[in-house]
Amino acid sequence: MVEKEHMNLAMIGHIDHGKSTLLGRLLTETEVIDPHVIEEYRKKAEAIGKATFEYAWVMDSLKDERERGITIDVAHQRFDTNKYYYTIVDCPGHRDFVKNMITGTSQADAAVLVVDAKDGIMAQTKEHVFLARTLGVSQLIVAINKMDRVNYDQKRYEELKKELLELLKIVGYKEESVVFIPVSGLEGDNVTKRSDKLKWFDGPTFLEALDLMKVPEKPIDLPLRIPVQDVYTITGVGTVPVGRVETGRLKKGDKVIFNPPAKVSEVKTIEMHHEEIPEAIPGDNIGWNVRGISRNEIRRGDVCGHVDTPPTVADEFTAQIVVLQHPSAITVGYTPVFHCHTAQVASTIIEISKKSDPKTGETIEENPDYIKAGDAAIVKVKPTRPLVIERVKEIPHLGRFAIRDMGQTVAAGVVMDIKEK
Repeated sequence: MVEKEHMNLAMIGHIDHGKSTLLGRLLTETEVIDPHVIEEYRKKAEAIGKATFEYAWVMDSLKDERERGITIDVAHQRFDTNKYYYTIVDCPGHRDFVKNMITGTSQADAAVLVVDAKDGIMAQTKEHVFLARTLGVSQLIVAINKMDRVNYDQKRYEELKKELLELLKIVGYKEESVVFIPVSGLEGDNVTKRSDKLKWFDGPTFLEALDLMKVPEKPIDLPLRIPVQDVYTITGVGTVPVGRVETGRLKKGDKVIFNPPAKVSEVKTIEMHHEEIPEAIPGDNIGWNVRGISRNEIRRGDVCGHVDTPPTVADEFTAQIVVLQHPSAITVGYTPVFHCHTAQVASTIIEISKKSDPKTGETIEENPDYIKAGDAAIVKVKPTRPLVIERVKEIPHLGRFAIRDMGQTVAAGVVMDIKEK
């Protein structure tokens, strides 16, 4: 049997627009979750007067179980369409989504934006669309959900679709990379089976729409970048850094450099899943043995590249950020921790060049005194120690970062330009 290609799917959209119910329905109808489980939840839900919540409960109870360490982990639950196997990047809040997307733990290849047919576009809908685009999700399924709330009215669907298309175009989505579908997660219309109530719609079901997505091309032609996750010393072998190849390709015998420390070496062997391989490509989690570098000379957060196209070390960089949450306001001099690939470096905001509207990207104010939650801005940043980071236009995988402070993600951003060391 040929292994299907794998895709990561993020579910985004306003909190009450039915993401959990839609997802619960999909996973039940594709038999990932046992229908008996749903029946149990249905009885419980009815008993406490919360009928119709059963599908959402599946997701929530799985979340509780996740927190208690039981293995039924829907966030990494495989579910199959005809063409792909998907892992659902279940992001309960947009802060999780941002953090996961930036740290690369679950780079989404496609996203499902869930919008309530009756309530339409909300502030969070706009924010999620903007974030998905900023974070590099290029394909989108827009599920206009809860069609039962508007009596399956085609006119309402068309009207909302038009409004959503305008919003999506503003942030840079192309019409051809977006699939619109009317669904009811609660009633099960058009999720995995066609519905008589939506006879006017001749497009795909939600499940079929997932097969219209395309697997992103592997960025083999970009320069080699492997952020180091750990470094081991193996007796009789020597120093073995491990990490995931983000871009480019690594071959046995290649001359490589680790930056910021600028340590140069030759690759003796490459291992994946405990087997030696001649070459590694993007997505591969590898260990590679490097000659003449001792374990204490390189560390987590360093990045390996080829000697002729070394990873960029930033002295300062210019970035576009979106402030997600901050108890007060962010001013010049603020020094939180920037998380970029596997590096975590405290960095100072040395200039706030302009503030813009996160929904449209239009400039609101030049050189503002401060920025707060909900603002988008262009800032200049100075890392407190050397940091490898890349321009998002050149090597997107190393051009995104999250800003964390006080145990939470305060902002997310992308690198526009770099003043190199």
